[in-house]
Amino acid sequence: MSLTLDQIRAALPEGGLFEGNWQYSPEPLKLTKAEGRFLQSLGHPLAQFQRACDDLYRRSAAGKMPGWIAELLDTGKPAWMADLQREPGFREAMPQVIRPDLILMEDGFSLTELDSVPGGIGITAWLSRTYADAGFDVLGGRDGMLAGFSSVLPEDGAILIAEEAADYRRELEWLVRESGGGRTVESAEEYQPDGRALYRFFEWFDWESVPAARRLAEMSAAGEIQLTPPCKPHLEDKLWLALLWTPALKTVWEKALRGSHLTRVRDIVPHGWVVDPAPLPPQAALPVLGVNSWEEVIAFSQKLRRLVLKISGFHETAWGSRGVHVGHDLSQAEWGERLRTAMDDHGQQPWIMQSFSEGRLIEHPVYREDGSVYQMKGRVRLCPYYFTDANGVTTLAGALATLAPADKKKIHGMRDAVLLPCCVAD
Repeated sequence: MSLTLDQIRAALPEGGLFEGNWQYSPEPLKLTKAEGRFLQSLGHPLAQFQRACDDLYRRSAAGKMPGWIAELLDTGKPAWMADLQREPGFREAMPQVIRPDLILMEDGFSLTELDSVPGGIGITAWLSRTYADAGFDVLGGRDGMLAGFSSVLPEDGAILIAEEAADYRRELEWLVRESGGGRTVESAEEYQPDGRALYRFFEWFDWESVPAARRLAEMSAAGEIQLTPPCKPHLEDKLWLALLWTPALKTVWEKALRGSHLTRVRDIVPHGWVVDPAPLPPQAALPVLGVNSWEEVIAFSQKLRRLVLKISGFHETAWGSRGVHVGHDLSQAEWGERLRTAMDDHGQQPWIMQSFSEGRLIEHPVYREDGSVYQMKGRVRLCPYYFTDANGVTTLAGALATLAPADKKKIHGMRDAVLLPCCVAD
């Protein structure tokens, strides 16, 4: 069983799905049964983790938990936005789409990001349908992505897409056409509230470029319109992946999350640290790193720099791998410059550092331009999409695998990469 290159190209909608190209394969990425079961069951623990994050933030902002938590998460954000996300009417408002970025490791998965405003929904839906029609039993089913998206945006709803995310317009237009029911894609910069339910496809850091953004956020907090993902920018910060490992919050997490859920999340989230330049007491050390200052981290040898610096979230470089720096891929001088920038930014724009996740090498068949096939050696980022319906049930709807050449440290959509749906091996 295989899908020919001609069949794939013939199935593409006119104009394509994305600004740019990727490579194609005759078959989906094959996961083991254990990997398939893991992905099927991961959505609920991740949804519970997000709820625990939101509750921790709200309790901190209300003075029921240490105030530094909310202060850190509000750093760099406008006051109106920080205040609005604390409104009582927003207590139950949570992202209805969860997409973790998972690196396929030798012994499981490593979660490098938890995205609440993910691209790729339309591309994954198209890939799932195209490969399913060729006879493959894709993860999430032929129309799982379309059904999942339809469950979070009513039939007469609209997707608001900002110019910042214009590369994704074609896939979203395909998505609403196939979903039907009068859904449309609208320019976020030109949109004026008209009572429709809205799916937000712009980042909150870009709010000043969207004239109606604040009004939409305030209307949704008042219950006047349905807006998803909600105006909770703290949930779009990478800071949570470091706060999960902060020693001062160990007992807090143990109380906030059921034991099995906390274990599931910690098993896949690499150790992380908030890059806070505040001096440590002489008898203290950065956990796991075992040093007393960030200056000592700057002096790490290349062997010890298997670390990743990431800008946290409320910034134009916080998506698409642009604000990500791999320590052992930089010279000593470059590493020092990046880390000092992160330290200097702390009061305006927090950064985190995580242990680097080395994906396992796999081989997978890939088409050349002339239709011949070769075995590509590379590493995989898996992006399962989970949708939470009106009853609070979180379900896997599909998974997008990005296979990047073995020499790439950062795995993301690129001309050299292969985009694939996933299936479970027999």
